[in-house]
Amino acid sequence: MKIVVIGAGPAGLTFASALRRLRPDVGVRVIEQNHEGATFGFGVVFSDKALDFLRRDDPHTLAALQPRLERWDDIRLVHRGQTISIDGVGFSAIARLALLDILAAEAGAAGAVIERGRRLDNLSEVADADLIVGADGVNSLVRDSDPAAFGASVTHLSNRFAWYGVDMAFDTLTQTFIEGPDGPMTAHHYRYRPTMSTFIVEMSAEVFARSGLAAMDEDAQRGYCATAFAATLKGHALIANRSVWRQFPVVHNARYFAGNRVLLGDALHTAHFSIGSGTRLAMEDALALARAIAAHGDDIASALRAYEAERRPLLEKLVGAAALSAAWYEKFSEAMALSPRDFALSYIQRSGRIDTERLRAMAPRFMAEMEAEET
Repeated sequence: MKIVVIGAGPAGLTFASALRRLRPDVGVRVIEQNHEGATFGFGVVFSDKALDFLRRDDPHTLAALQPRLERWDDIRLVHRGQTISIDGVGFSAIARLALLDILAAEAGAAGAVIERGRRLDNLSEVADADLIVGADGVNSLVRDSDPAAFGASVTHLSNRFAWYGVDMAFDTLTQTFIEGPDGPMTAHHYRYRPTMSTFIVEMSAEVFARSGLAAMDEDAQRGYCATAFAATLKGHALIANRSVWRQFPVVHNARYFAGNRVLLGDALHTAHFSIGSGTRLAMEDALALARAIAAHGDDIASALRAYEAERRPLLEKLVGAAALSAAWYEKFSEAMALSPRDFALSYIQRSGRIDTERLRAMAPRFMAEMEAEET
C-alpha cells in the first residue's frame, strides 16, 4: 500500500512516523512545498492536559520533545495595569521549528520519505497513491480539490492579529489587555525558549481600521505595536517572521474523507489560538488515523470510517469550546469594563467548560483571593 501525505506540518509528520511504526510494510511519502527550515510564527503551546494524549498514545515522541519544552504552572492576566494569576493551568511551549525538526527526524527514522520544496498544482501528480492524506493546512489543496465532496466551508472572524516574537522570556503564559492609541488591544505572550517568546497582538476590525496599520510597512507596524505595549516589552523590539495582519480562518468540513482522500488538522478544522489546542488536535488526528489504518489492514474505506467515528465527537466538543473562546475575544473590549478580578473570571470561563465549582477545585488560590475580595 502506498500513502502520500501532503504537508510536513505537525499533522503530516506525526501521521507518517506513527503509521510507519505500526505498519512498516506501508510506503509513506510526505510532500512539502517549503524547503527545510522554513516556517512561520515562533512558539507553539500545549496545555498539560493536551500533552496527556502523547503520554498515552505516543510516548516515544513526547520523550524526544521533553528536553526542548518550556513549562509553567500558572497563567496571568494583565488588565488596567493589575496582574491576576490563575493557578492550576499548566502549559508547555516549544519553538515551532524545533517541533517540526523533531517530528521530521522521528518520521525519517521510522522510514517515511520526506520530499521538500515540491509544490503540487493538482492531485493528478499523486494519482497512483492508495490514500492521499491532506495535512496541508488552512489552504488545503486536498480539501479544495473537491470542496463539495467534503462539505467544506471557510469563513473568517472579524478581529485582526499578527504573530510576532520577542527576545525576552516571560515567566508564564500571559494575556495583556490595554487601551491602545486607537482603542482596546490585547497581546498573547509566552516563552518558548529560555530567551525567546511568542507575542501575538490582536485587536478588533474597528481599532485596526483606525490605527492605519493596513497602510504601514512591516517596520512601522512593529513599531506601532511595540509602542503600544512598551510597558510589557520593556524596551525589547518585536521580531517579524511572516507576521502579516490577518483574520482567523474558521475551517469546517461536514465529511472527513472523500474517496481515497482524508483530512487532518487545519485542513479539516481550526481551533482558535486562544485555547492553544490547534497543534494538539492536529497530532491527535494523525495518531487516530494511523491507528485506524493499522487496525483495518488494507481496507482503506473501513479505516477512514473508523477514523471519522473516533474523532468526530471529540473534535465537535473541543472545536465548539474554541469557538466560544473566539467569540469572547471578538468582544473582549466589552469585558474590559469589568474589574480586574471579575475580568479574570470572565476570561477563564469563556469556553463554557469551567463552572465555579470546577474552578474552585482547579484554581483554589485564585478563587480564595476572589472570594476574599467579595467579603
